[in-house]
Amino acid sequence: MRAWMLPAGSDGFEKLYMEDLPDPEPGPGEVLIAPKAWSINYRDFAVASGHYFGGALQAPAIPLSDGAGVVLAVGEGVTSVKPGDRVQGSFFLDWIDGPHTMGRALGDGHGPGMLAEKVVLPAQAVVKMADSLDFSQAACLPCAGVTAWNALTRGRPVKAGDKVLVLGTGGVSMIALQLAKAMGAEVIATSSSDEKLGRVKDLGADHTINYKETPQWGAAVKEQFGGADKIVEVGGTGTLGQSIAALANEGEIALIGVLSQGEPPSPHGLMMTGGSIRGIFVGSVQMAKDLNAFVDRHKIEPPIGGRYAFDQAPKAYAHGWGADSFGKTVIEM
Repeated sequence: MRAWMLPAGSDGFEKLYMEDLPDPEPGPGEVLIAPKAWSINYRDFAVASGHYFGGALQAPAIPLSDGAGVVLAVGEGVTSVKPGDRVQGSFFLDWIDGPHTMGRALGDGHGPGMLAEKVVLPAQAVVKMADSLDFSQAACLPCAGVTAWNALTRGRPVKAGDKVLVLGTGGVSMIALQLAKAMGAEVIATSSSDEKLGRVKDLGADHTINYKETPQWGAAVKEQFGGADKIVEVGGTGTLGQSIAALANEGEIALIGVLSQGEPPSPHGLMMTGGSIRGIFVGSVQMAKDLNAFVDRHKIEPPIGGRYAFDQAPKAYAHGWGADSFGKTVIEM
């Protein structure tokens, strides 16, 4: 089989190379999958550049956590899926349900990577796709989709009439926008691009703010809309102060991202609203199943801003890293 690889010590996605590897076979309790589509997350750039948890890759590795495809074969004892089933991988291999449990993860150089023609995963980490989605759409959900679902449904769950603030136009934020609208929420979205804000409106956003034109966008959210009950905070310390300023009374910040750097803000603003900050790191297998069921019920289609062939994986990475990216960038077989 063919697989894309990153070398030991990789310092950027430009180091991707194609390798011919022996065909894998599923052992007991394992599933052999032929991925048909993959998507790229910010985390994949951190892995490629050597800035992910634990530092640079210690050995050559297949990258990417997000993929969807067809079951080719199952190992002894596997009854949850069968050959021909349309499936996706779970970001965490051992977090099945319940309280936060990290353990092994896909595509970080320690767990399996998905960007190959054949992948073996433990059966417990194989999730049936949403029936309403094609492979490219389903490949957008294992990391970004489950992260958005975790942000909106845990802690202070979003309910109809709530105001939800999403930052930027990346995969997590755009999927969160769609999910929140389906939950009956009023959604506020930010971007530095009026062109992208127009596309965000087309996805259902009720209000938009250009944060270059409105640098104090947190205060603007509070002043114009009474604050946000839930904030999907993908920026990190560089935007967290603004998010605290944007909180409604007893609102929650779902803290996900590391996209922007800066000095951590004072938490004193939380005292004024009774607000809270909850850390998010993707989610469990059960969250993925619940998300897929919700996607089917509401006919949600994750927004794909760029599509590339398997042979064009480096171009897909370059697009996902570039200023023109919107929603998810996918690689298709």
